[in-house]
Amino acid sequence: MRSRLFFLVFISSLFVCASATASEEVTTDKPNILLIFIDDLGYADIGCYVSPLPETPNIDQLAKSGVRFTDGYAAAPICSASRAGLITGRSPARLGFEFVTTYENRNPTKEQWSEKYADYPLVPPSQTKNLPLDERTMAEQLAGAGYTTGITGKWHLSSHHGGYLGMSPTHGPTQQGFEWHADTKGSHPYSYPRSERGKLGDYQPGEFPEDDLTQQSINFLNQEHDKPFFLLVSHYYVHDPLDTKSGWLLEKYRAKAGPDMSDDRVLYAAFVETMDHYVGQLLDALEASGHADDTLVVLTSDNGGHPQWAWNRPLRGSKWNLYEGGVRAPFIVRWPGMSKAGTTCHVPVTNMDLLPTFMAVAGRKPDADREYDGMSILPLIKGEPIPEQLIDRPLYWHFPWYHSRSNTRFNAPIGIEDGYISLTRPQSSVRRGRHKLMYFYED
Repeated sequence: MRSRLFFLVFISSLFVCASATASEEVTTDKPNILLIFIDDLGYADIGCYVSPLPETPNIDQLAKSGVRFTDGYAAAPICSASRAGLITGRSPARLGFEFVTTYENRNPTKEQWSEKYADYPLVPPSQTKNLPLDERTMAEQLAGAGYTTGITGKWHLSSHHGGYLGMSPTHGPTQQGFEWHADTKGSHPYSYPRSERGKLGDYQPGEFPEDDLTQQSINFLNQEHDKPFFLLVSHYYVHDPLDTKSGWLLEKYRAKAGPDMSDDRVLYAAFVETMDHYVGQLLDALEASGHADDTLVVLTSDNGGHPQWAWNRPLRGSKWNLYEGGVRAPFIVRWPGMSKAGTTCHVPVTNMDLLPTFMAVAGRKPDADREYDGMSILPLIKGEPIPEQLIDRPLYWHFPWYHSRSNTRFNAPIGIEDGYISLTRPQSSVRRGRHKLMYFYED
């Protein structure tokens, strides 16, 4: 009963307190918008966020030329839920989209679902398969504001069609406001058979495999655009499985890491630098296209890093839980002529803020027929006086799930990172100012 009472208070607070009125309409020339969304990139995995090993010169340069947010958050500690929050500006709890999607033919009955969790203290909600088509995504709203919209790479907001992460023909990006999309996994290990993993290619120092996801994104940038564009570059990097074809990278990081570093972390460092290389190619292409000076660029991640190999510390926790390491992520914004280069901002922000922010730079308000849990952070990007509602607003997360990446059952204390036991129990959290409350529903 006490858990249920807290849940009701929590959710009512989320709907009442966290709902943000849309920012006032902004009069501006509409910039292009390039959103680079990395998968599973931990808070401290890149150089400008104190990375102890991976080298990320391209992302570091992006941070030097724009605003680096130290307290940027994902909407959830797991992929699909975070992406739902990003693309709608609405919390996964409000959407009822709190876990990852599943295969379209998996339809357990209520009784079967309860039986599955018969040995657990609580039964989590059923898995959402598709982002409802009546949700108004940032792509739909920007299209209504006169933008050409495109996406490359990972969607993960619909049931798996024809295989893991296969694009749904009924609930894919083209049904959610994207006029153009490239369904490609690029050079990520998802794109080739397991039997090919661990096999090195003939790459000299400084060389990387060509990445089709990046090339498709560049092709979009190089198109003739008669109106501003919004491009979401949704990487599969740096999600596992880890692999590299560039043997020189492994040699580099084995030498840099020393004998005490695990092979997983050495390989992960190579994986992160590979991702950074592709980000650099994209940003170079943006410059070459002549669009760099009139393009707002945002780079962030969908959740915290993997507990086995990512550098989440000094934050506690990792992907799959609501400690800081699970939801705080790199968050970098560059808008030439509007953002001041080399700025660091400590005001907490969330990826749910991006929809109202993008609408503000487009000179529009978000659709008025729904409530939003993000608000425009345009004043923070432009270095203007910080609105009071951004200084002291509460930020909420709700993750009513059990999750484990080991075979350990849920009868042991939560252990994170050490020994690689990642156990998550149903939990919620709220941050306001310098304080954060964690609530665990079992007890």
